[in-house]
Amino acid sequence: MDIADLGDLRLHYRIDGDPDGAPVVFSNSLGTDLRLWDKVIARLPTSGLKYIRYDTRGHGLSDCPAPPYGMGALVRDVEQLMDHLGIKGAVFVGLSIGGMTAQGLAAKRLDLVRAIVLSNTAARIATREIWGQRIADVKTGGVEALADATMTRWFTQAFRATDEFRFWRNMLVRTSAKGYIGCSHAIAGTDFYTTTAALRLPTLGIAGSEDGSTPPDLVRETTELVPGSQFHLIRKAGHLPCVEAPDEYARVLSEFIAAQAH
Repeated sequence: MDIADLGDLRLHYRIDGDPDGAPVVFSNSLGTDLRLWDKVIARLPTSGLKYIRYDTRGHGLSDCPAPPYGMGALVRDVEQLMDHLGIKGAVFVGLSIGGMTAQGLAAKRLDLVRAIVLSNTAARIATREIWGQRIADVKTGGVEALADATMTRWFTQAFRATDEFRFWRNMLVRTSAKGYIGCSHAIAGTDFYTTTAALRLPTLGIAGSEDGSTPPDLVRETTELVPGSQFHLIRKAGHLPCVEAPDEYARVLSEFIAAQAH
């Protein structure tokens, strides 16, 4: 178990692949942890690339400070982690809130990031009112209160009929209520349209055709803010295509990484 002591926060992280390889950093979604990327990393090249993933604050085995959190804090967390590990020039892969983190980090520390993958994310996700209601629901009934509606937005009907589906529901409901509320505040307060439109680095957007949280058109709109960006739609997948369609996800990601001569 690897823990980075960043002073006021300890982050749980894991490194796979080639220890001397070029870095690829992964950032998870709200309500998941670094295991979100298990299937994809198992399908990526084993030589030449080093895969770094971490549990966002309030999730997994990372510390869970009292909410609310700002998006700036989430960006600073991974910035400090990468500095701690001596990582620069990474391809940064972020899903949902992780994709917001990617946008914020690229705007702040371009030395750390040479390319970004914006997976199932946007410059702005939902509204303050929607997030306010979710926060209120979690305060009243815990994360379980949101579980069924969230699972419907996240996964296709076919996947919800599989045995594996229960694992992801369990992961969501076992997320700390404080962590969920903290990150919900961060999402609610974020609008990256202006800063993301100013980015000039290789960018790949990935969307799931059945995503009920960040629909494909929203992901495409954000991706296209960056000149020269690419966009890929994974059909018959929801908000977590790295779980539902790992073969296609890994192939598209591998091609993008290779194109960076990374």
